[in-house]
Amino acid sequence: MKTVTFDDLAGLPFLRHYAEAFRKATRVTLNLLPPDEQNRRVGFRQEENAFCELVGSTPAGCAACQKTQRGLQRSTAKELAPQQVYCFSGLTDIAIPVMVGRQHVATLLSGQIFRREPTPHDFEMALKKLGGRLDKRLEKKARKAYFETPVIPADNLHAIVQLLTVFALHLPEDAGRQLATDDADLEPAAVSNAKKFIHSHSEEPVTLEQVLQHVHVSRFHFCRIFKKSTGVTFTEYMSRIHVAKAKNLLLDPSLRISEIAFAAGFGSIPQFNNVFKSLVGMSPTEYRKQLPETQPK
Repeated sequence: MKTVTFDDLAGLPFLRHYAEAFRKATRVTLNLLPPDEQNRRVGFRQEENAFCELVGSTPAGCAACQKTQRGLQRSTAKELAPQQVYCFSGLTDIAIPVMVGRQHVATLLSGQIFRREPTPHDFEMALKKLGGRLDKRLEKKARKAYFETPVIPADNLHAIVQLLTVFALHLPEDAGRQLATDDADLEPAAVSNAKKFIHSHSEEPVTLEQVLQHVHVSRFHFCRIFKKSTGVTFTEYMSRIHVAKAKNLLLDPSLRISEIAFAAGFGSIPQFNNVFKSLVGMSPTEYRKQLPETQPK
């Protein structure tokens, strides 16, 4: 099974659809970046905040924006948790790490928003930090764009961070499914039939013997072609399927860990805890605590 990379995530059609729907629902734009700091100011194409686009066209504004973004990316890579930062003009940027196991493979970066209604004084201070006045035409356009920037109240902003956090958790799984679909035509029939059987019984602890009876090939031959096609052993493939199922179930705070273990297809709770931690880098309980929906009030 191919490890999901940034390029895999960036190429997902689903990512573009989500970003567009997210912008329409929240008025917040979204971009996916590599995990490393960028050597240029990051824009948001045609959805760019008009004020930021104008300011970014000036040398001082471009440098200030880039400094803010690089600092945000640096803190996200260090903390591996959602981060928020004010830019020099009082706007807020949000960054969410996208993780594959313990590896930071991408960062979701939001467009700029206000947390409160801006004032004329705020605008004058932003101009001052740019080094003084702009020419009259540019300043007029910047002022108009500044006060048209979306204002997101605290409760709404918290919900936006929740949505992005959950999306970041599921994005690698969507990419993994897409990769599996793309490679399906290249697989031996026994492997593709085994995968179909496994996914149709994902809530059960499927054994290798059951799969062998379904695909009608020898153990040695199946294990060899399965590892060659997927890049992992049958046992590891099953573990990933069950962990993905468990991640979805952990979103429901009403379910106990023991219930999730068996519903996801694990034979015992210790097995569930050990396998989950080996693939995700934390225990199911720790993973649940980082989900916004299950955070204690």
